[in-house]
Amino acid sequence: MARAKDRAWQRMLSGRRLDILDPSPLDVELSDIAHGLARVARWNGQTQGDYPFSVAQHSVLVLEIFRAICPGATERDALYALLHDAPEYVMGDIISPFKTVMGGNYKDVENRLLGAIHIRFALPATPAPALTRQIKRADKQAAFFEAVHLAGFESAEALRLFGEPSFPAFDVDGFDLLIRPWPTREAHDRFVAAFEAIMATIRE
Repeated sequence: MARAKDRAWQRMLSGRRLDILDPSPLDVELSDIAHGLARVARWNGQTQGDYPFSVAQHSVLVLEIFRAICPGATERDALYALLHDAPEYVMGDIISPFKTVMGGNYKDVENRLLGAIHIRFALPATPAPALTRQIKRADKQAAFFEAVHLAGFESAEALRLFGEPSFPAFDVDGFDLLIRPWPTREAHDRFVAAFEAIMATIRE
């Protein structure tokens, strides 16, 4: 007897059925991304504050750091930065130490999802290598600030793991508000607002 194909899709609240192994850009919706990322906690939830520090908030923080260190970046570059962790609306946020021991095709699945997300929002599936490096730099600087301000790391340990930030935290506009964990609805709304502001500028 033929075996039914194993289910590899997730039904999203938008009604879309996203095939995790072979994602179609047509099944990617901003509402699902924002909803999911606002509910996924960074650092496995091991952060200070009244609320988890969500991936949606992290994404906005990375965007602002990226703008600070790359003042000549285009709005499409900024969109890549905002969406850099978007696959986690489906896959969750797996901390780096665990990723290193997982093996398998985790990274391939993540990259396929990210490529589909980029295409859905009119970006090439893969950004240029130089842009990828700049976004990763902003991501690591965000991780440093989160580690020290929220996750209980000493500065020396965070420096070893994430490197030294290239600018003081106060050089990022509104840093105190960006690093204070937001409620789920605020994280959702601020992520959507950042996305819509970028898209409005791109369309001009």
